[in-house]
Amino acid sequence: AFRKADEKGYAMNVGPKLEYFYFTDSVHPTPIDHAGYLDLASSDLSHDLRYATTRALEAMSIPVQYSFHAAGPSQNGVELRYSEAVSCADSIMTARLVIRHIATLHGVFATFMPKPLQGVPGSAMFLYESLLDHKGENLFWAPKSSHPAHLSVLAQHYVAGLLKYAPEFMLITNPTVNSYKRFDRESIPSHTTWGRNNRAALVRIPAHKPGKHIATRAELLNPDPCANPYLALAATLMAGLKGIEEELELPAEYEGGDPAEYGEALPTTLGEALVRFKGSKLMRETLGDHVFTYLCERKEEEWRESCIAVTDWDRMKYYAGV
Repeated sequence: AFRKADEKGYAMNVGPKLEYFYFTDSVHPTPIDHAGYLDLASSDLSHDLRYATTRALEAMSIPVQYSFHAAGPSQNGVELRYSEAVSCADSIMTARLVIRHIATLHGVFATFMPKPLQGVPGSAMFLYESLLDHKGENLFWAPKSSHPAHLSVLAQHYVAGLLKYAPEFMLITNPTVNSYKRFDRESIPSHTTWGRNNRAALVRIPAHKPGKHIATRAELLNPDPCANPYLALAATLMAGLKGIEEELELPAEYEGGDPAEYGEALPTTLGEALVRFKGSKLMRETLGDHVFTYLCERKEEEWRESCIAVTDWDRMKYYAGV
C-alpha cells in the first residue's frame, strides 16, 4: 500500500494519539485514580507513569508530542510526533509495549481494551493523516479562498475516500467485539461525516495555524488502540487513495443536527462490520487473499463466540425471570 502511494508521488504522514487505562491488576479493572481530563494537580500515580513512559520512549528515539490524563478514571493518553506511515506503525507497537512494561514495573496494569468500564468514555487511537510529496511539501494544504478548511482538492478527495470506505475498513480499525461498545456516546462518530469543530464527526479537520502548512491534516476518530497499526494505516491509506482515484466529492460539513442527513451509518457491532468487510473489494485488494480470508474466518469465529457467551448482563436481565 505504501509503495503504491510512493509510485503516485505521495508519502503518507501519520501522527497517532493513543488512549489507555491503568488498573490495579490484570484481573480486576479497578482504577488507580479518579482524576479528570487534562488534570495536572492530581496526586496520583498516573502522572509518574506518564512521565516515566515519555522518558523511555524519548530514549528510544520515539518523540512524544504530549501525554495527558484523559476523561475517564485512570484513563491516559499519549500523542506521538508524526512520521512516515511505516515508522509510525512501528512507533505505535513500541509505545504499547513500553506503556505496559512501565506500568508493570510500578505494580499496575495498562490495558488498551477500548471499553473496559461501563458508563465512562472508551479509549481511541486517533490518526492524524496527510500526504506529502517527495520534497516534503504537504499536499493537503490550500488557501482559505479555495476551501474554508484549507483543504486542497486532493485532500478533499482523500477525506471523501475515508468517509465512503469507512464502513468497509472498520473491521480493521475496530477489530474486537468490545470495540463497538465504545460507540455509545454522542461525542463518538456514528456516521460517515466530517467537520472542523465537531468531534462527533468521523473525520475532523483541525484548525489551520498561519504559516504551518505542514500541519494540515485529517483526524480519523473511529480507530481504537486494539487495531493492528500496519493494517489500519494500509487500509485507511488505500481508502484515501481510492477517493483520489475516483475523484470523490467531499460532502457537506457536519456542524450539528441529525448526522444521518450528512452521511451513512457506521457499523454498530463486529457482526455488521464483518458483513461490510466481507463484501469489500478494496479491502481484499489491500490486504491480499491470505490475510483477508484469515481475518474473515477469525472474526466470524469471535463474533459467534460472543453471541453465545453468557454475560453478567444476561444474568442481571433474565436470571430472576422475564
